[in-house]
Amino acid sequence: MGSSPSLLFRQALASLPRGAPLSTQLLQEQGLSAKQVVRLAEGGWLRRLGRGVYLLPGDELGRDAALAWLGTQVPGLHVAGKTALGWRGVRHNLAFMERLVLWGDVPTTLPDWFTEVFPAAYQATHLFDDTLPAAVGLAPLPGGRSDLLVSAPERAVLELLSDVGKSQGIEEARHLVEGARSLRMDVLDNLLTHLKRIKVARLAHSFADDLDLPWAGLARRHSERLGGGRRWVSATRTGERLNLKRPS
Repeated sequence: MGSSPSLLFRQALASLPRGAPLSTQLLQEQGLSAKQVVRLAEGGWLRRLGRGVYLLPGDELGRDAALAWLGTQVPGLHVAGKTALGWRGVRHNLAFMERLVLWGDVPTTLPDWFTEVFPAAYQATHLFDDTLPAAVGLAPLPGGRSDLLVSAPERAVLELLSDVGKSQGIEEARHLVEGARSLRMDVLDNLLTHLKRIKVARLAHSFADDLDLPWAGLARRHSERLGGGRRWVSATRTGERLNLKRPS
């Protein structure tokens, strides 16, 4: 005679991660069938977050655990741009409610159970050509979860500049770039070598030149490499005007 779902669940409880989303697959690996998982949720042993995703009752959903779980579902998911800079110590204004900036490789919609707890914006923007290895400029935080990737400052700056005129204001971006002065030249050079967005290259050169940053010459060289017209002009969603001239 088989064990009851509640008994199997109690046996598995010690090995289940706390504060983390629990997929039906994970629970099945603990010996529970999909039907038993549904019955456990109906009986209050599990709290249903969404289709096929649960949380232990009484647990509070952990941000990093939830992000790491999303990373198993969304190819290339990582903490990017402004959020990545903030997590790595580069901040301008502290927001009362942080809005996470997340990037990935494919278009998707983040689940409601995540965004209702952790406001977030996700995009699948490809800044770099296909020859750049996927892991370049991505790494866990020191002392953080090994399965949660966060853009290094060099990559985060370029992602931030990509968002200028969309969800990111120019002046705040300038302050953040100024705060990220100690970028690793070899890493930045590698990323810029594979960069394919003219706007990002010209913004990088414009900001670095105006702020007299150590990598201004590097940014200029790659802005010249990408070429384009003499002037790049765009009206932004934030009501500002980008007017970026080609290096002369």
